[in-house]
Amino acid sequence: MKHIHKRFPGVYALNDVSYELRAGEVHALLGENGAGKSTLIKVLGGIYSADEGEIYIDGKKAEINGVKDAQNNGIAIIHQELVLVPHMTVAENIFLGREQGQGILIDHRKMTEEAQRLLDAHEMNIKADALIKDLTIAQQQMVEIVKAISYNSRILVMDEPTSSISDKEVAFLFKTMRGLTAKGVGIIYISHKMSELEEICDRVTIMRDGQYVGTEVVKETTKDDLIAMMVGRELTNYYTRDYLEPGEIVLKCENISDGKMVKNAGFEIHKGEIVGFAGLVGAGRSETMKCIFGLTKGSQGDVYVKGNKVNISNPVDAIKHGLALVPEDRKLEGLYKVQSVRFNSTIEILERFIRGVSVDDRKEIEITQKYIDMMATKTPTQEQVIGNLSGGNQQKVMISRWLATNPDILILDEPTRGVDVGAKSEIYAIMNQLVKEGMSIIMISSELPEIINMSDRIYVMSEGRVTGCLDHDEATQESIMQLAAN
Repeated sequence: MKHIHKRFPGVYALNDVSYELRAGEVHALLGENGAGKSTLIKVLGGIYSADEGEIYIDGKKAEINGVKDAQNNGIAIIHQELVLVPHMTVAENIFLGREQGQGILIDHRKMTEEAQRLLDAHEMNIKADALIKDLTIAQQQMVEIVKAISYNSRILVMDEPTSSISDKEVAFLFKTMRGLTAKGVGIIYISHKMSELEEICDRVTIMRDGQYVGTEVVKETTKDDLIAMMVGRELTNYYTRDYLEPGEIVLKCENISDGKMVKNAGFEIHKGEIVGFAGLVGAGRSETMKCIFGLTKGSQGDVYVKGNKVNISNPVDAIKHGLALVPEDRKLEGLYKVQSVRFNSTIEILERFIRGVSVDDRKEIEITQKYIDMMATKTPTQEQVIGNLSGGNQQKVMISRWLATNPDILILDEPTRGVDVGAKSEIYAIMNQLVKEGMSIIMISSELPEIINMSDRIYVMSEGRVTGCLDHDEATQESIMQLAAN
């Protein structure tokens, strides 16, 4: 890709960006949210047309004016949000839009056999006649890869492929990727997890503010160098944390159960501390928080807020008692994607500026701006549609929404998933400041370095139960995994 430019109203998304991919390599594309990575990939995939610039494949200039053109040029993109049809089979998804058969008659048997052959060839333990909705996220990811391979793709783009899968599934994904590169497939790999670069990537290209910064060989550079290139500065305090003496118990939960995954979970949170919740995928961490926030019907157990037993049967009760929950899946459970930043920031506190039929616009604008400034959210205006913001900035708005309710206890479920290193550092600094001011934070995270560096104490869960609690000075990746495997 040579000298690519792309402009949107009010935004210069790509400004003279060049990028090259070699056959048989995994080439990482790094940058903060809003750096232009997704826009560049969408130009390559025919979703956007470049305003200027050229694309060459095997040395020949390629005209990519739509998704079909990209596919015909051997390009396949596996997006962060998977685009499979849940109520169709694996085979039907793999051959969607190019069904096999005669005329209007689809040969389901032939499609299933062909899909199974592809799955088996890549050692994927998935049945071609299984419904997508019955597969795990990791298995769905594998189906997307097989679908891409079935087009005989030679250029494969993977956008945050490990954001929702376990370490074991990541290992299998990397094995599959190595098999593809051995056959000459070039893989463009977008990830915010710096630890993955050394393991799977050959080269890395860094973007910042819609511009090309540089390309490095992974083995010849350091994590700190790459971060400095990404953010334009050194993050000397990547994890910002002051460990203060915690105050009284503000939340105590006993025998929390949901009748399915969560089994008699118990824990307590003190004023002014960050308490991490660690565990493998499926351990029941998110489900436990949904129970105490009133999102799970029929859940059982006792919840005490500041020493008083409370009855929380819905989120309105939870907010009334000073709880706030930023959910794991912001797109599915949190954002109003077609609404503005202002709408998304203030939807939980409407009573503050709506009186009868009148709206105090000034107050709403003030509140929104306060949290845009506090979170350093990058948005052209408060009226910007939130779906047009980068993932990290969407996450900042989600956190802002719940901070606006003035909670005593803030529950953050995977607060930095899909968020770049610069935005992560900013979120950590804000968390640290909030607990210094007396707030209590519960943080669920699958990133062990994040849990270890940010938590005063760490509860570990396994199969719906709390299996142990570690102080921050005794927590290691080994000690946490030992409890997680119980």
